[in-house]
This record gives sequence, C-alpha cells and structure tokens, in this order.
Amino acid sequence: MSNTITYQYPQASELIRKGSAETLLLAKFSEISSQDVSCFFWGKLTQPYLTARCLMTLSQVVQSSFNLSPSQMAALKDPIVTAGNEKIRFEGFSQCAGVYARVDVLPQGHEGEFLAHGTTNVDFNQPMIAALGSIRRNENIHLSVGPKEVSLHKEGQKIIERKVPLPAKWIKGLTTTQLYMADSEEVFRLNRIQALQVFRSIPKGNPKADYYLIMRGNRPALLPVKQQNGVCIGGVHRLRLIESLVPLADELRVFAHNSMQSTTWQLYFGPLRFSLSLSRDTWRGFSGEGAVLESLIEDVPEDLVQRFDQMSFANQEFNPTLVALQEGISFPQMENLSGRLSAMGMLGFDLDENYFFHRRLPFKLSRILSLNPRMKNAEKLLAEGKVKIISQEAERVEARVEGSGVQHTVLLEGEKSRCTCFWYARHQGERGVCKHILAVKKKIHG
Repeated sequence: MSNTITYQYPQASELIRKGSAETLLLAKFSEISSQDVSCFFWGKLTQPYLTARCLMTLSQVVQSSFNLSPSQMAALKDPIVTAGNEKIRFEGFSQCAGVYARVDVLPQGHEGEFLAHGTTNVDFNQPMIAALGSIRRNENIHLSVGPKEVSLHKEGQKIIERKVPLPAKWIKGLTTTQLYMADSEEVFRLNRIQALQVFRSIPKGNPKADYYLIMRGNRPALLPVKQQNGVCIGGVHRLRLIESLVPLADELRVFAHNSMQSTTWQLYFGPLRFSLSLSRDTWRGFSGEGAVLESLIEDVPEDLVQRFDQMSFANQEFNPTLVALQEGISFPQMENLSGRLSAMGMLGFDLDENYFFHRRLPFKLSRILSLNPRMKNAEKLLAEGKVKIISQEAERVEARVEGSGVQHTVLLEGEKSRCTCFWYARHQGERGVCKHILAVKKKIHG
C-alpha cells in the first residue's frame, strides 16, 4: 500500500501583496465532501508577525525527521488547516511522525468572517515560507481559507504548486496525539525567563538517553538522571524545533502523558498558541502507536459516521455523551463511533479547553482498515480460522491463535489483555494491543 495519497488541487494557495496590504489564500481539497464552498474564512490577522513566525516553525517541524536516513526522507508535506468556531488551527507532523505541531489562531487573533467551516491541506512551498519570513510587525495581512489559485505573487514572481502528497500516516498520527493529549495534565507553567533557561540547557548533539525536566526552587533544569516528579523526555534535542519562538512567547506550559508516552510543550503569544508534542522516543512515530485499535473491533454503520460528520462543525466541541442523548445512540455504540472518528483523525484535543474538537479531513471512511495493519491482520487470522476459544467466562477468556509455526496463547481478564507473542513481550501494551488479542476480542464480540 502506498504511504501517501496524491491528489490534484483545482486551484492554488497564494500570498498576494498590494501596497501595504497582503492576502494569504489557502486552497482546499476534499475527497469526501461535495459541498461547493468558495471560502471558509476571510479576514485580517491581528498579530501577523507572530502568526508568520509560528507558521514558519510549523513548516520546519513538517520538514524535519529524527529516525529516517536521507535516502528515506519523503517529499515536503503540507500542514492541515481547520477553520471554524472562531478559531483557525494549523497542524503538521515531522516526516518520521514522531513530532506533532499545531498553531491555534484564537478569536482575538483575527478580524474576519467565517463564511463556512471545514478542514483542508495547504501548500507551504519555499517561496511561501520566504514570503512569510519577510512579514513585518506593522503590515496588514489578510488570511483566506478557500479554493483560490495556488500561486505566490511577490515582486513580479509567481510560483504555482498544484500537487501535494497527503501522508496516510498523518491520519494515524492525529489519532494517537489527540488521545495522548487527552490523557495528559499540566505539570509546569513557566514564564519567558524560565522557558529560556530550559532551552539554553538542552544538551548539544542528539543524546540517546532520556532527560528529565525538574524544578529547583524557581529555576527549571534538564537532567540526564531520573528524578522524582520529573517529566521524562525522550529525544530532548527535538525541542530545538521551537527554540526560535521561545524569546517571543509570554509563557510556556508543559503537559505530560499519564504514563509518559508523550510530552506537549505549549507556547502562548496572546491570541496565538503553538503546541509541540514529542513521542516517547525518537524512533517511535505517533502513527504506529495503535491507540484506538480496540475501538475498531465492533463494526459501526458507515452512514452513522457520515451523518455525524455532516452535522458537525469544524473546531466544534465534541461531547460523546451529549451526542448520544441528542441522537438517540446507545452509549456502547457511541463509544465505537468515537473510536471510528478518532481512527479517521476527525477528532482533535484542546488542552486549555479540555475538550475534543471536530475536524473534517479529506479522507474516506473505507480507508480505516488499510490504515491499521494490525486490525487488517487480525481480520485475516479470523478469516483463515486461526483463532480458537479455549474457555470463556464472565471475566476471563483463554484462546489459542495460530502463528507461523507456533501457537500463541491469549488471556483476557477483565480489562487486562495478555499474549505470548513477541510484540506483547516487547511493548507490554504500551503501543496498543497485538493482532492476536484484536482477533480474539473481535471473535468474542461476534
């Protein structure tokens, strides 16, 4: 299976300069929506210089990689933008999918009108990045999210970008990051001086050892030795991606996952936020964590997912309990629906507001299974009759799953799952369940 989905923009994104005014136009694409919308948002940015610096940093994250060789480096990928509910969010991953970044332009960060709502991919080619880098504090910048011609107009130059690859692993990465963020809590809140102290203490090179963020009085410190109440950071050198933004920020908040599977570093610039999430290790991409696999065990009618997608607004709060009551959906079915929406990358998480938000990605429901090879392999085990239930009680299930020349034993005891395979022995459930456990759970759920 190809790891990218290539599509054609009908028109393009551009930054147009006329006198002292500049307009940034971002093209949209969707392979699931037939809605004929000419523009999601149009308006003026109240902090154009800071917004430009945040978007340039986001593009640096998108171009970076921390576990791929130069020969494996993919082509430049483009950020995702969601416009709606008075907010504009730009999101992207490093090419290795181990770093996630998001720029939130909050209501005070723009003066404009949301003509519609939706999510799209945008074109950030080198001329666009260079143009963003030339924006000054006193300039008027207007942002438009809609199907405009993708070209850059500056000093007589016109650059057009018509094709971009959409990495399928980004959809999987969006799934994991929002769940990890939902299971994270704020650990440290640092002012600008303290934040600068942290970033100045980042060790040189690319250290392989974990580092721990602690507080010594009012001074934060990064140490290579495990500390009680310290926040564990794998691949601490990845923080350098946002080092240039720290002197401009008002505040830095650090959020840690409850089992240290990720950390999120959130910078605040008045009406703007920049979030950087790091996976547990440099070699672990968010796309391979399998955080929602168990939610895909039971089938959910496709029309139910599509109905929810059509009635939801971009950046709208997603409250599954409220949706279940309003739509007459049972709570178990709602849980499965939430899993399907998460697996498609259609739910994000706002750490400050502490709620999930909806994003409509240009992605077909039918691609879910192909995005999750463990689930696909579990389906294959079932189809080939390689799963046998040995015993089944209320709180305990024992099964045998035929492997390559070996029989794996699967035990389900309450909410705990165990397997004798190498995947389980290596990860102990930290990266989602193995295909054998998935196959057994799917079999007993019919």
